[in-house]
Amino acid sequence: MALTRDRNSELSDPRVRRTQAALQRTLIDLVQGRDLSRISVADVAERAGVSRSTFYDHYRDVHELAEAACTAMIDDLIDAIPQPETGDVPDTTRDDLLTFFAHLAEHAGLYRSVLGPQGSARVIDHVRRRATVAAYVGACRAATGDDAPADYTADIPHDAPAAFTAGALLGVAMDWLQRGCPRSPAEMAAMTRPLLTVLYRGDDHTPA
Repeated sequence: MALTRDRNSELSDPRVRRTQAALQRTLIDLVQGRDLSRISVADVAERAGVSRSTFYDHYRDVHELAEAACTAMIDDLIDAIPQPETGDVPDTTRDDLLTFFAHLAEHAGLYRSVLGPQGSARVIDHVRRRATVAAYVGACRAATGDDAPADYTADIPHDAPAAFTAGALLGVAMDWLQRGCPRSPAEMAAMTRPLLTVLYRGDDHTPA
């Protein structure tokens, strides 16, 4: 199986990359119309024009495929999480939140499927962990002035404000998605911004 192969040689093989890309595109297409829990390996393989054994050469199951397929989109989403400044939430937070909710709305079918109650716990945890790192790194940047690119896979210490920010934003986003996005991204940004302002208002919220 691919999981036991040398990763560098696997990534250098254009056939592997093409097959993985085809499987990922297929899953993204399928989740637009049905819950992830209702999509089987056979569904993906048939739609992608490969055998089930070929599927298992690359992924353990549909959930691992979903995580791989969504990673780039998730990182785009995480990039839009507001980066608070020491002392208050910056004016750019309004734009960041608008970008965050606009991205969710643009891909509502995908996120509703993978993050909803019938979605993938692994993908939800994947998003939560990356969002927590993004919130932590954002506060560190504000405190130090460092604007180095974020590594969303980094190991960070426990930080309650970062975890709270990630959990709160994802909770609001998932509820909004499951209700069919009844408010516009701009309205959601306007409603959410004061909540973050309260969270980051204070004398000291610099990460430990």
